[in-house]
Amino acid sequence: MQNGDKAKKLTIYVDEKDKSHHRPVYEVLLDILYRNGIAGASVFRGVSGYGADMVRHSSKMLDLSTNLPLKIEAVDSEAKIDSVLPEICGVVEKGLVEVSDTLIIRCDANRETGQ
Repeated sequence: MQNGDKAKKLTIYVDEKDKSHHRPVYEVLLDILYRNGIAGASVFRGVSGYGADMVRHSSKMLDLSTNLPLKIEAVDSEAKIDSVLPEICGVVEKGLVEVSDTLIIRCDANRETGQ
């Protein structure tokens, strides 16, 4: 991807305690994105939130078993994002998966190639 390119942003919302085959869902999702060569992905931990189940999660609770909302974002070309969606949706049993248009304003990937 280069500056000025149109791209797609994949955003996934899950809970911190969500599991897939005894592993945290966010780790499984990052593995899928990495294995498929997606340009970049990050996991963000929310301080508070709720989903379709209307259960509120908050870091203010004095609870050792905190279950905060997580947001995973990945950006790449439409073709690459579309190619991982079936596997992503197969892992996310509850939560939200969305894809939106985005525009690359700054991409430092050219530094690695010397351009």
